[in-house]
Amino acid sequence: MRLDASLSPDAARHTERARGFIVERIAAAGGWISFEHFMELALYAPGLGYYSAGARKFGGGGDFTTAPEISGLFGGCIAQQCAEILGALAGGSILEVGAGTGRLAVDALTRLESLGRLPEEYLILEVSADLRERQRNLICERIPLLSSRVKWIDAPPADPFDGVILANEVLDALPVARFRWCESGCEELGVAVSHGLFHWSALPAGAGLTDTCGRLAAAAGGWEDGYVSEYCPRLAAWTHGIVQCLRRGAALWFDYGLPRPHYYLPERQGGTLICHFRQRAHGDPFVHPGLQDISAWVDFTALAEACGAARCDLAGFTTQAHFLAGLGIDREMNFLAGENDGRFARLAGQAKRLMLPGEMGESFKAMAWTRGISRELSGFASRDLRHAL
Repeated sequence: MRLDASLSPDAARHTERARGFIVERIAAAGGWISFEHFMELALYAPGLGYYSAGARKFGGGGDFTTAPEISGLFGGCIAQQCAEILGALAGGSILEVGAGTGRLAVDALTRLESLGRLPEEYLILEVSADLRERQRNLICERIPLLSSRVKWIDAPPADPFDGVILANEVLDALPVARFRWCESGCEELGVAVSHGLFHWSALPAGAGLTDTCGRLAAAAGGWEDGYVSEYCPRLAAWTHGIVQCLRRGAALWFDYGLPRPHYYLPERQGGTLICHFRQRAHGDPFVHPGLQDISAWVDFTALAEACGAARCDLAGFTTQAHFLAGLGIDREMNFLAGENDGRFARLAGQAKRLMLPGEMGESFKAMAWTRGISRELSGFASRDLRHAL
């Protein structure tokens, strides 16, 4: 696929540098790398990857739009859930992983102040220096009196803390392995180069990937020859690394995805890999490396399994629509709109984007892990879907 959007000279030079870097890595590896490795380089190579470079990513002028960018209603509802947890703990801090533009931090802290439940600290774990700067600028501009509570960190806190961990649309950006299920045996889909262009290249899968695919196929009731999908080998270790600093509190995960029985349905041939470039979604991960997002849907059954391995309790799983409903998004509309009927109408339109099945309401899910608390969380009281995992 070739995208028709014209690139600026700087963008063209950047993607060519990123392409050359990955080509060199493939050559050094003998002409083939796993797709997991390719995705890691395309997204996170220092100074070149999509999340470590300076291209605008979020919002109307970026490549995709997240829930906090759509409406302050999302951050307001998140704040309500955080307030419940902080109240149960009699205080604590918040750690947001991958804070995007900083909009969620601004909206959540603003609402938490009005609720009288400000966290002791609001920590932001951010790998991108460019995004850190954008977050800092937005926070200082919008909530200058609260900015002293916000701190940026390079890794999860070394010292245990009580509070809440937030991760909105982070898990989908973890590199995934791609596979093809064949009657003759499972294949791993990797990346090779011909005439300077990246292309898919299959090799026999190793024992670990073969065993994993066998379990996934059995859970799905079997696949036809040629079935292609992906899975995230890093999910358990990565999430464990994030929550190990949590002494008491909750981790809240928000992302698009499915329980495993639905994720690996035989009719979902081709998997869930998706790329975003300038508000266009497409399926070619080899276009404009370093300038486009590459992601895959989250297997929430795998995330639930990781919960137990991380010594946490699975406290809830639901759709984004039911999560927001459980936290009173209608009340948040009234709070934000005040007596302004025009603003209320705009908020109603934003709520539809967040909640309707054809928008974000069903495809995006919410999951809660808890440690050391037993309080029922309101965001999961409206409809609990843990049985579907």
